Amino acid sequence: MTVLPTVIVLAAGKGERFKASGATQDKLQSLLDGQTVREHVLAAVRASGLPWHVVERAHTTHLQNPGMGDSIACGVAATPDANGWLILPADLPLIQPTTLLAVAAALQQHAVVLPRYEGQQGHPVGFVPSCREALLALTGDHGARAVVAQHAVYRIDVDDEGCVLDVDTVDALALAQTRMQKSHAN
Repeated sequence: MTVLPTVIVLAAGKGERFKASGATQDKLQSLLDGQTVREHVLAAVRASGLPWHVVERAHTTHLQNPGMGDSIACGVAATPDANGWLILPADLPLIQPTTLLAVAAALQQHAVVLPRYEGQQGHPVGFVPSCREALLALTGDHGARAVVAQHAVYRIDVDDEGCVLDVDTVDALALAQTRMQKSHAN
């Protein structure tokens, strides 16, 4: 029997780059096809069937100037019984459930798994349970780069632009909308 890793959805960021690009609202609340960016991500996570946990701003307010590393540490701490983790920023509205499942499956054989789309490194990044202490020690804005650097990384090629298309700017949100409309037309 395969034991599944937990998806940690990172939704605690302030979206400063998005606001700096001219946005007037939180990027995770921006609409794509009548649904928020955040809901698109959560729908993909739910469709994968994997267990999941969302790290909200409220989970990191006790920290001074929290970054992505702090959010990852909070998510790992909140899921102590997880059999590994898939770290997924909540600003990837086109992520496909098949990508989550491919990374989860590769974690059965590898300590750290990175999906790639056309040579670009994407998300979610997968970690086995033995990475727990290193993930719990993360702070600041560098995410889990230090943990990734400590392991032989398995890169899995996926046919999913959604693993690299984050909506960090208004232009990226518009591109995601275009891609979504094109996929509905096909």
